[in-house]
Amino acid sequence: MPFTEIHRRLGLSRNTVARWLYNRRAAHVKIDNRCPRCDRPPRTVDDPRAYAYLLGQYLGDGHLLTTQRVPLLTVTCDMRYPGLIHEVSHAIETCGARTAGYQERVGCISVRAHWNHWPCLFPQHGPGAKHLRKIVLADWQQEVVAAEPGRFLRGLFHSDGSRFANRVVRNGKSYTYPRYTFVNESTDIMLLCRRSLDVLEISWRMCRPNMLSVARREAVDRLDEFVGPKW
Repeated sequence: MPFTEIHRRLGLSRNTVARWLYNRRAAHVKIDNRCPRCDRPPRTVDDPRAYAYLLGQYLGDGHLLTTQRVPLLTVTCDMRYPGLIHEVSHAIETCGARTAGYQERVGCISVRAHWNHWPCLFPQHGPGAKHLRKIVLADWQQEVVAAEPGRFLRGLFHSDGSRFANRVVRNGKSYTYPRYTFVNESTDIMLLCRRSLDVLEISWRMCRPNMLSVARREAVDRLDEFVGPKW
């Protein structure tokens, strides 16, 4: 059907019909090559390990800005851990972004990347702080986390967690042992962390509503297999 006849029958402007026709065609080429969720039928992510790690980082210290022309994903990292910055950058590029950029701030570096399809990979994005809204994983995200719970926990603990030497005094004697803590104000994100720890049979306890602790020796040794000290 001629282009003019299409917009006349629909009662729409030429610009609207042109945007529907030609923008979709251009997007379809990019979708097939880069976005697994927009493909038809949707496919799983190309690298589940990288995505599980990046999802943990996003839920911790990540932010998705969608008000710009091209959505911007930002993950804030501590400057003291260059290895962690490298790992976040690699995960971002592996998941679909062309390149990762950096913005230095006081004591930290923001790893940033523009990509039209970040909202497809992180449907949890939305206005306001994460702990003030519901955080629920999509079915396909749950499958990735179930397959890679260690990588997901690595992302969570690298963002809002820590591993440190805990010192206690009992009966006049001082003891030092390694301990993990994870702090997050979102009860939904805390629940996701606890579920992955349960899958790996790592014991934990809640110190307070926003803090989880892994302190038993065998539990710390097990979590070290997936997380370990920040680097």
